[in-house]
Amino acid sequence: MPEQQPEQQAKEQVKEPKPKLVFEDPFDRQTSDDTDQGWGGAGESAGRGIDWYRSQRPPHHGG
Repeated sequence: MPEQQPEQQAKEQVKEPKPKLVFEDPFDRQTSDDTDQGWGGAGESAGRGIDWYRSQRPPHHGG
């Protein structure tokens, strides 16, 4: 097998370009806690009435 010239070796070993840095605004994407599912689901909190919310009030918010 004949030896290859350095130029031919360089052409065969073409490197893939490095990924570019992408500076996106992270607030453009929705996260799981932005959804009803992330907060426990819409079905779970939809049936809660005022009595449930009052029972969940912390003591330092008045009684």
